[in-house]
Amino acid sequence: MKKVLLFCGAFILFVSFKTLSESDKKMFYSGFTSIQIDTLFQDKISIRAISIDKNKIWYGADNSRFGYYDLDKKEKFEEHIYRDTLKLEFRSIAQTSKDIFLLSVGNPALLYSVSKKTNKVKLVYKEVNPKIFYDSMQFWNDKEGIAIGDPTEDTFSIIVTRDGGETWTKILSDKLPTNATGEAAFAASNTNIVIQGDDTWLVSGGKKARVFYSPDKAKTWKVVETPVVHGKTMTGIFTADFYDSKHGFIAGGDYELPNKKSDNKAFTQDGGKTWTLIGQDMGFGYASCVQYVPGGNGKEIVCVGSEGIQYSQNGGQNWTQLSTDSKLFTLRFVNRNLAIAAGHNKVVRLRFK
Repeated sequence: MKKVLLFCGAFILFVSFKTLSESDKKMFYSGFTSIQIDTLFQDKISIRAISIDKNKIWYGADNSRFGYYDLDKKEKFEEHIYRDTLKLEFRSIAQTSKDIFLLSVGNPALLYSVSKKTNKVKLVYKEVNPKIFYDSMQFWNDKEGIAIGDPTEDTFSIIVTRDGGETWTKILSDKLPTNATGEAAFAASNTNIVIQGDDTWLVSGGKKARVFYSPDKAKTWKVVETPVVHGKTMTGIFTADFYDSKHGFIAGGDYELPNKKSDNKAFTQDGGKTWTLIGQDMGFGYASCVQYVPGGNGKEIVCVGSEGIQYSQNGGQNWTQLSTDSKLFTLRFVNRNLAIAAGHNKVVRLRFK
């Protein structure tokens, strides 16, 4: 009789769980508790920009290098872009259905397209200025894209394309919000720009730690203050992500005090109009890259940075250490349980369990 009652109880629980709403099911989910790290390749290389194209993991790197790792074939393809005697460093990468785009930091700024079909490389934009330093690049769709760089005058350097990356135009300063003296961006992980539909957010650091928002693909802009630490050259927002048009997360801190866990993470629930500090003295210090977990309802976040790989399942309030590997700079999810990360001398696959 006892066995029958136990069986009936289990059956009722199973049926009840199936009839729960998605939000209620979250109550039964305990989140990730461990991670498996598989090295895809190792080399003497620095990678801060990756982009996932089906089975290929494209990357931009130092020493004029770019390439991809084929997950199916388990092979790496790598090429150099030689430009006079320059040693280029690509910290920005983006893609359309046909091309990969790579943008170098420093002067001159060189933007290349790479055909996915033929691997043919073409220079599509060049900018010469002793102050130039581009930090991040993204596409809204197959025709329209944006890249952000540090100010050469009193506003961010912002270039846009409306023809699939064939030509790029720099937005005039009088069309942009004015930066504070000493306010710039960080080329830490190609996450200074976040796009959701037509919405675009840019983040800054240094003298200020602010979020710049455009509702119309860079035609008009507004800027808001955040409570993230700022004031020194290497402080501010280093990375951002949005789960949808309303829920976003920013992180960074003080690069020179990488274990300081306060005033370095904040969230928004109104599309970036207001930002609130969270997780004070919890989790990580300096953050290089944060990403929302797909299907995590805007609550699950993964961070790579000075404290290794950290995971939150409550929007950033509490954090679980999944790995102490502090040599990873950037991260992108393939699906809910699988992500690719890259950094100092390696590209790895992360399996969240």
